Amino acid sequence: MGSRPYSLAWARGGIVAALLLCAAGAWLVLFSQQLMPATMTAGITMGMGAPLFLLMWVVMMIAMMFPSAAPMILTFARVQAHKQQRGQGIVPTWLFVGAYLFIWALSGMIAYGLAAFADSLARLSPWLMMHSAIIGGALIVGAGLYQLSPLKRACLSKCRSPLHFVLGAWRDGYSGALRMGMEHGLYCLGCCWLLFLMLFPLGVMNLGAMLIITLLIFAEKSLPAHWRVTHITAAALIGYGVLVMVQPELLPVGM
Repeated sequence: MGSRPYSLAWARGGIVAALLLCAAGAWLVLFSQQLMPATMTAGITMGMGAPLFLLMWVVMMIAMMFPSAAPMILTFARVQAHKQQRGQGIVPTWLFVGAYLFIWALSGMIAYGLAAFADSLARLSPWLMMHSAIIGGALIVGAGLYQLSPLKRACLSKCRSPLHFVLGAWRDGYSGALRMGMEHGLYCLGCCWLLFLMLFPLGVMNLGAMLIITLLIFAEKSLPAHWRVTHITAAALIGYGVLVMVQPELLPVGM
């Protein structure tokens, strides 16, 4: 009996280490891209084709979302460990994580489609090119307003309560783990999608912006005073977006 808590602690530590290593490796890849000679063209997609864009998007999601998703992943793994102790069938945790990443990969495909469409419109319309910073500022204001929306509040409450989510959404078997991973991915997407969309006016590969967004997401999901963080973020985004619309040069990377 005494060895079970010890084994569970080792399993928990192994999962945490794997998640942190994956996130650290993803950040290393993103950082290495900053050091490479600039070969990408201008535009929202930065000249990347769909496969490369999707690959970089998934790497970004691993870097930015794994730290805040760790409590949910650990809760899923803990339930599976208890099932194993009772002699019941278990599902590997990586299946839950894979389904979670699948949702973010789908969001990357949608993001690429929207970005490619916006790039094509910009090439056809000089007006859009001239007012791209204003559009970017409006997008940042929209991200700030979304921080205060009921949908944001509902999704964030699910992301902040791993045990509550597991108790309410548990499904047995492999198909159940896939469903749970995708469902949690949708809640995370609903919580953060406009923050990621904001990377388009700021620069898709803007490492500083990615780091700030990562810290904001982690704070919202982890700190007791999370609504204070959300409200401060909303005010900062709305204020910055308005300033960009008035002074476009305040936008570090034009759309």
